[in-house]
Amino acid sequence: MLPIVSAKHCDAHHVRHWVDGGATRLDNLVLLCRRHHRAVHEEGFAVARHPGGDLTFRRPDGVPIPTAPALPEWAQHAGDAPLAPTAARLAAQGLGLDARTTTPRSDGERFDLGWALDVLYVPAGTSRPF
Repeated sequence: MLPIVSAKHCDAHHVRHWVDGGATRLDNLVLLCRRHHRAVHEEGFAVARHPGGDLTFRRPDGVPIPTAPALPEWAQHAGDAPLAPTAARLAAQGLGLDARTTTPRSDGERFDLGWALDVLYVPAGTSRPF
């Protein structure tokens, strides 16, 4: 069974479009953020589900988009972990990062990475409105 994921700003996308006979069932749906849902419908990106549930994404030219590598493990102590030097510098300054670290605004709001990427991403052939 496929895991059910919920997100605040996601759209359910038919992997096989309903006009092409795709059923509105969990095994034919994938949650995409609005930006990526638009990219599939309006910019030529494609998504496919394989037996077993794995998804692949392709650019408009058909080239597969590679799966993002796992994020490096955050080390709180010096060692061989990739982020150990950063952790050591933060510790030397009496600073630390964890799941509740807030943005520099310090108003308690968590940083909305998805929103930031949507704002910063500019599709090829377009320009920023500002």
